[in-house]
Amino acid sequence: MHIHVVNPNASAAMTEGIARAAEAAAPAGARVTTTGAAGGPLSIEGPVDGARAVPWMLERIEAAEARGADAPDAHVIACFDDTGLDAARCLARAPVVGIGEAAAHCATLVADRFAVVTSVPEALPVLRGNLARYGLAARCAGLRAAGVPVLDIDAGTPEALAAIRRETAAALTDDGAEAIVLGCAGMATLAADLSEEFGCPVIEGISAGLALAGALAGAGLRTSKRGAYAPPRAKAAP
Repeated sequence: MHIHVVNPNASAAMTEGIARAAEAAAPAGARVTTTGAAGGPLSIEGPVDGARAVPWMLERIEAAEARGADAPDAHVIACFDDTGLDAARCLARAPVVGIGEAAAHCATLVADRFAVVTSVPEALPVLRGNLARYGLAARCAGLRAAGVPVLDIDAGTPEALAAIRRETAAALTDDGAEAIVLGCAGMATLAADLSEEFGCPVIEGISAGLALAGALAGAGLRTSKRGAYAPPRAKAAP
C-alpha cells in the first residue's frame, strides 16, 4: 500500500515534521511519500492562505496520480483546514482524506462531545463551516484558538505549548468536551503527552488521516466519479 501525504503549505520544516509523523502513524507495511506545496504560503491561517495554497497542492495530487503503477492508493491532505479537499477528490481516483475531517470523525467514535483546539482565530470560521458540512457540528462542544501562529506551534516554542495546554484545559472544564482534537498538523507530536496530562482522548489529524486512508485503500475503495467528485470537464482553448 502506498499513501501520499501532501502538506499544502511551503514550509520545508513543516513538511519534514509531517513526514516523520506520517511514517510513525503509517499502517503496517504501508509506504508513505510526503510532498510539500512549494510556491504556496508558508503557513495556512485563514481563507486567503488556504485559497493561495490550493493550486500548488493540486499539482502535487495530479503529479502523484500520474505515476502509473506507482500512483498512490490514497492521499492525505495534511492541513487541518482540509485545504482544497473537494477539488482534490475531483482530480484523484484514489481516496483523498483531509486530516480535519478524519480527526473529527475519529473523535466521535471515542467520545460523545469533542472540542477543537487550533492555532489562530482566523481559522475558526473555516473549521466551523467544515464541521457543519461534515454533519459533525452538533458533536463539537467548542472551537478554541490558542492565538499562536502555525509556525510557532511547529517550532514547539514554550509559549505555544503553554497556550495549547491552557485552551485544552478550558475546553474540558468550560465547554464540557470529553475528547480534544488538535486542529493543526504542527501539533501532531503533542497528542500523547496531552492525553496523559488531561486523562482524555486527544486526537491529532496525521494519525487519524493515515488510519482512515489506510482503511479505505485496504478495502479497495476509490473516489466516486459521479456527481460531486466528477472530474472537471475539458475546456476549449480561448
